Amino acid sequence: MDFDDSASAQRVSAERLGTVAGRQFAAMARRGFRLERSSDEAAATGRCRLGGPALLESGTPWPQIGGVPLSLHAVLDTDALAPWLGNEMPTRPGLLNFFHLDPDMPYEQYQTLDHSSPETCRVIPADPTRAIETAAPTPARSYPVTPLHAVERTALPDCWDVEDGDVEFDKTEHWGAQSLILTKMGGVNGNTAGRHCAFGWPDTSYTVPVTRRDADGPAVHLLQLAEDAELGWGWGDAGTIYFTIPARDFASGDYGKAVASIICC
Repeated sequence: MDFDDSASAQRVSAERLGTVAGRQFAAMARRGFRLERSSDEAAATGRCRLGGPALLESGTPWPQIGGVPLSLHAVLDTDALAPWLGNEMPTRPGLLNFFHLDPDMPYEQYQTLDHSSPETCRVIPADPTRAIETAAPTPARSYPVTPLHAVERTALPDCWDVEDGDVEFDKTEHWGAQSLILTKMGGVNGNTAGRHCAFGWPDTSYTVPVTRRDADGPAVHLLQLAEDAELGWGWGDAGTIYFTIPARDFASGDYGKAVASIICC
């Protein structure tokens, strides 16, 4: 659920859910961005982009699984994003390179790999002052460089990322907190499913949670990439890929613990 600012998120939550549940739900708001193509590279947000070569420090090995290189899908410039994120970004990792196993590699090679392995994705940080453009090795695909403009937004979770302990609800009326949010907030505009987004909360129309939880709470959403015909990538039927990281590892800057989930029809 996408809002221009936190005040709008608070107001709509109170109107739809009531004073108590509305306050509890609004407290779950996170700052994030819609990622929009920029035809003018000067209008891009820092070095944020889709595709192109990776921006890695010299000597950083290209990530691979079973000897097969992953494909670079996006780079986020967290220095350019940090002013809006504020305390929601506890460390400054610089550039974040997002890699994933490309489903369009030669069929036989693709079938031999363990697709449930966390090594099918990788998020690699790089110091902007030492990062150099690094071309993808064969057979990883290199997608066209697409500069991105990051539009600030305030996001609330979809119903599938809410649990019963998050908000109060009438158990005689709703089977759970998810039912409350689905029923009362379902008509709110601002859906970003089918779009590229960073941070905040992911947006999915599917009935599964994206930001899995542990003892430290919900995972942190790093990047949402939708099917993109212009770039020539996709994940199944109308699929979307979501990169998340456990909250504790995000706070310590350990991006080796990031994982990717693919959700499609």
